[in-house]
Amino acid sequence: MPLFRGGYLLPLLEGFHIARDQRTNRRIRAREVRVVGPEGEQLGVLSIEQALDRAQQAGMDLVEVNPMAKPPVCKIMDYGKFKYEEKKRASEAKKKQVVVHLKEVKLRPKTEEHDYEFKVRNVRRFLEDGDKAKITIMFRGREITHKELGSAILDDVIKDLKDVAVVEQMPRMEGRQMFMIIAPNPKVAQRARDLARQQAAAAEAAAKEGGKKPEGKSEAKPEGAPAAARPEGQAATPAPAAAPATGAPAAQSGGTK
Repeated sequence: MPLFRGGYLLPLLEGFHIARDQRTNRRIRAREVRVVGPEGEQLGVLSIEQALDRAQQAGMDLVEVNPMAKPPVCKIMDYGKFKYEEKKRASEAKKKQVVVHLKEVKLRPKTEEHDYEFKVRNVRRFLEDGDKAKITIMFRGREITHKELGSAILDDVIKDLKDVAVVEQMPRMEGRQMFMIIAPNPKVAQRARDLARQQAAAAEAAAKEGGKKPEGKSEAKPEGAPAAARPEGQAATPAPAAAPATGAPAAQSGGTK
C-alpha cells in the first residue's frame, strides 16, 4: 500500500503494528524523518535531533513506524505503554481462541458391533466439541490382504456421522494401517466456537466477581458482643470477689468470744 496518496500522508496510526525489532530513539539511523505527533498530527520532516527533542519534550519515545518510506516515518508515543497494551490484546485474543485437537480412534477389520458403536459415539462427541478425528483401521497378519473390510468400516463411519462431519482427508494406506481424517461441518464448528467463547467469558466474569470482597461486612467484633455460648447444663463460672480495700479490717470467720 503506498504511503502517499495525492500528496498527503496516509493516516498511520491507530492499530498500526510495530515489529519487535523496531528502532526507537537513538537507534534510528536516518538523518531526517517525517514525524507524526502523539495525537496523529503531522509535524513535518525534521532532523533526527529535532525529532528526538520533540519526543523528549513530550516525555515519550520516537518510534520508527515505516522505515521504507523516504524519509522514514516516525511517531512520538509512549513505547512501553504501547507494547504493554499490544501484549494484553494478544493475551485476551489467545484466551478466546478455540484450540482444535486431533483425536485418534482405532478400529480393527473385525471390530464387533457394540465396540464400533461406542467408538463412533466418542467420535461424535469429539466433533461436537470442535475437534477433528483420525479414524485408523489396524491390520494384523493376513488381514492386510482384505483392505476392502477397512474401507467398508470407514464408509460406515462417514454415513453414521454425515450430520456432523465432513471428510477432510480421504482414506489412505500408511504401512499396515488405513486412516482418514474427519472434521466438524461448518455449522457444528461454529456452535463449538460460540460455546467456547461463552465459557471463556463466564470464567472471566466469575474470576472478576471472586476477586471482589463483599461490602458492608467487617471482621471486627462489635462492642458488647455476647460471650461464646456454653454447653447446656453447665453452670456459669462465678466472677472472682473484689480484693478488700487497703486499710479495711479483715472479716473474722470465728464467733465473738
